[in-house]
Amino acid sequence: MSIANSIRDAMVPIHKEGFRFIAIFAVVSVVLGLLWWPLFWVGLILTLWCTAFFRDPDRIVPVSDDLIISPADGVVSSIGLFEPPAELEMGSDPLLRITVFMNVFNCHVNRAPVRGKVLRTKHVPGKFLSADLDKASQENERHSFVIDGPYGHVGTIQIAGLVARRILWWIEQDQVLEQGERIGLIRFGSRVDVFLPDGAEPRVALGQTMVAGESILAAHNDASASSPVSRRT
Repeated sequence: MSIANSIRDAMVPIHKEGFRFIAIFAVVSVVLGLLWWPLFWVGLILTLWCTAFFRDPDRIVPVSDDLIISPADGVVSSIGLFEPPAELEMGSDPLLRITVFMNVFNCHVNRAPVRGKVLRTKHVPGKFLSADLDKASQENERHSFVIDGPYGHVGTIQIAGLVARRILWWIEQDQVLEQGERIGLIRFGSRVDVFLPDGAEPRVALGQTMVAGESILAAHNDASASSPVSRRT
């Protein structure tokens, strides 16, 4: 492998949504430096953080109809039975839900947990409560969508929080998604809820670190013990 290829592979792509924010941080850093030189270094650190926040690396997706993969980087903050929000139209009975909480240092590009057709998608205005509260799933600003996956409907919710007040999504109703496909982004730190279909068994524990598009959240038929085909995307 050439040196040029090694450098290219080591560089993490930045999502285009971050370019203007990085530029703003850089300009502010220069202005602060003109006012007082030490402030430039503070601005530079914040600019580097902003750049890292919008990183969008490729992931090695374990492609399998039996698997439900994590849609977000972060840690598992909740596993349990919860009533899904009304906009999902998944009924009023409690369903198994796994929550992945993202802090401001995680990669915030979200990915599809399963392959399938988007049955519905809806943005719901709401509050900006702390994203680690259970009621944030029902009361906060959020974007909800349902995928008709191989084993049934999978509900996924991008939820805003105290700091994250802008949810971006790149999917629409009737769109067919591949497992691990990029579906959206949340600025700056929040959570993603996944409501699982019947028969899906969690393969994670509270506090476990997740990698979007790679880590297995749940599985059918003991699939997590097998070696699924992987795809880089």
